Amino acid sequence: MPDTRRIANLNAYKLAPGLVGAASWKARVTAIQEIAPDILGLQEVIVDETLPASQWAAQASAVIEQLAAECGLSATTVRTDGTPGPTAMANNANRGWYTALLWNPAAVRPVPRTFRPYGAPDFWHGFTTMAFDVGAAEPVTVGSYHGDPFRGDWRAAEALRLKSAFRTTGGAKPGFAIGDFNGLSAAQITGPDGEPRYYDEEPYLEQDHDDLEYQLLPGTIGGEQLADRRQSEALLRRGFMVDAAAHLGMEWHPTVGHWEDGRGDPDPWGPRRIDLILATRPVAPALVSYRTHKSPAAEEASDHLPVVCDFAPAKISQER
Repeated sequence: MPDTRRIANLNAYKLAPGLVGAASWKARVTAIQEIAPDILGLQEVIVDETLPASQWAAQASAVIEQLAAECGLSATTVRTDGTPGPTAMANNANRGWYTALLWNPAAVRPVPRTFRPYGAPDFWHGFTTMAFDVGAAEPVTVGSYHGDPFRGDWRAAEALRLKSAFRTTGGAKPGFAIGDFNGLSAAQITGPDGEPRYYDEEPYLEQDHDDLEYQLLPGTIGGEQLADRRQSEALLRRGFMVDAAAHLGMEWHPTVGHWEDGRGDPDPWGPRRIDLILATRPVAPALVSYRTHKSPAAEEASDHLPVVCDFAPAKISQER
């Protein structure tokens, strides 16, 4: 097996059953094939919410399974007896918006009985988790996450619940939290002056529009206008997780803002990096490379660009 594995994330922008086979569907398939992930986090698979909720899962599963098949991946979990289980996906029971996990069965293996779909009341969108045998000393837990777009307080609360999926008593499991966090990272780097600063600089300082409440720290609108980073602060505290891009010192690139207003949902916030790959403390030494995948297909596929990280399983440590 190769010395490294590749994990990636894509918010697929309202990927609905009616888009299967369309030009935008083909762009998504092409972008994923260009990345060639061993594990892929997926967000924003949506279904027709006018249908009875009992029909949502079948619709979402069909879309996810077909996407996986066309990309040479799998999304079907495995039961203890080796038989196929449900699709690795999750949603808030009140909304037909799904997150999912896809993987390359030739490179990694899902660990039976580790698939867990989290929904309400813990998450506004679903949080899909599962452990994989990636060739390390122990399985690596991966979670596909989609943060609440409207409530900073909720994102902060979601982060604590998300963090619980990766904790052990006094430590952290090997794992990755990947997804559209709908908020800026609190990761810091050393600036040219030798002082710490945020890897993602403040983007809202000069903005003035009605949607600032969704992204600014309470009490700073019209004043300092500081991004609300409480969500990732909880995950990064004491190095429980690291932001792969900042940890590796990669050049900053936005993941959103490349679609002009009116093409998709209106975006008053401009270029930002809200799609993250966070690795727990045992995985941090194993991180090898990170990039934002930008290609014609990726730019056509979604209003979010995919993010990609390679890691070396042999360098994953253990906490006891």
